[in-house]
Amino acid sequence: MKNSLPIFLLSTQIIFAQNITQKLDEATKNLMNSSGAISSNLSFYVSDENGNFIYEYQGNKGLSTASTQKIFTAGAALEILGKNYTYKTTSSYSGNISDGNLNGNLFISSTGDPTLGSWRYEAYKPENFKQKLIDAIKKSGIKKISGDLVIDDSYFDHQTIPGGWPWNDLGNYYGAGVWGVNWRENQFDININGNEFKSFSYPLEGVNWLNDLKVGGSSDQSLIFTAPHSDVALINGTLPAKTVTVSGSVPNPPLQLGAEVKQWLKDSGIDFSGKVVTNSQLEIEGKKALQAPKNNVILTYESPTLDKIIYWFLRKSINFYGETLIKTLGKEKKGDPSFKSGVAYLKEFWKSKGINPNMINFADGSGLSPQNYVAAKAEVQALLYARKQPWFESYYEGFPTHDNGMKMKSGTMSDTKSYAGYHTSKDGKKYVFSIIINNYEGSGSTELQKILNVLK
Repeated sequence: MKNSLPIFLLSTQIIFAQNITQKLDEATKNLMNSSGAISSNLSFYVSDENGNFIYEYQGNKGLSTASTQKIFTAGAALEILGKNYTYKTTSSYSGNISDGNLNGNLFISSTGDPTLGSWRYEAYKPENFKQKLIDAIKKSGIKKISGDLVIDDSYFDHQTIPGGWPWNDLGNYYGAGVWGVNWRENQFDININGNEFKSFSYPLEGVNWLNDLKVGGSSDQSLIFTAPHSDVALINGTLPAKTVTVSGSVPNPPLQLGAEVKQWLKDSGIDFSGKVVTNSQLEIEGKKALQAPKNNVILTYESPTLDKIIYWFLRKSINFYGETLIKTLGKEKKGDPSFKSGVAYLKEFWKSKGINPNMINFADGSGLSPQNYVAAKAEVQALLYARKQPWFESYYEGFPTHDNGMKMKSGTMSDTKSYAGYHTSKDGKKYVFSIIINNYEGSGSTELQKILNVLK
């Protein structure tokens, strides 16, 4: 009699697993046999919390992922950099201070802090940085600056946007590039009524607009086109006949910060008659970049810790954060901050954790590039690895809870829908899953959630 209980429990578990497998198979085949899935590709993989296989449908097949790509970048960043990692922005000066006059340049340098001037974090907003910078300048005894304001944006390389991103995305807020000095998440907002600009979230430095907007429809169907270092921005498409807020990406964040700091100096009574220069602009003009002094540092400003950055990266799917992390990983591990170096390291990292490299073809760190191809099984393996790590709580916290009650990262792009995450069913079973569909004609979100609801 004693031996019969384990056998009974085992048989119950097998029957339960078979029931779930059958239900998942039925739901999956119903989707793939629907009229909207004629030319679709699906990759689907489910395991329990210990990695025991439950169900797959072409789980090894690499598909375009969209933003579920972020689960790889976030995990690698937390393990390699550590959840307490911070980015640093410093201010220093060249020359000397005599009777309150700085006979030299004032520098602002950064290690690529993506949160500098962000509105998401208490005590880290633009006014917080402004106050600390102005206080530091005054504390150092500077009342007048005879030289220039130099924004040293040389920490990363010159390529600010991954090569595989579509041109349609670049000028929009979700297509913001990565610079050595970032500011306000490299994003601006415009309030537009119909096709008429009403106001900007802040004065945008050095940008001239071409406005091809048409009034029509009931939703925002506009696109903004800007390119790095460009002084021309184009907006086209349609907007409804009411006030709508449209968000774009700043074409030159270091210059934007410099222009704002110049105004802060004036408002604070600090005499400044020099120019605002950025190191990238000096190099464009064929001049030598100016090195920020290691001595004479008057301010060291640290970002929120990485766990807080990862929270927003996953929760709000901020592509800009992902690409900053890619450059940071490349710089820290390879001594090369290029996208190519960072992406290569990301693949090496996950290969070292047992993921077949043929299932992870990364093109960026955020999933915005349509050239990312990842298999559902690889996403599940990454999620399972993360679950066993000391940084898992910071990772898991960032996953949004969707309307169906599941804790999962979603991905949405033209012809692509994906979900990857964790779920505990009503009867206490814990699942880890990934589902990706490409080229589905219809509401991929609704259809994929119907399948995932089997796990509830």
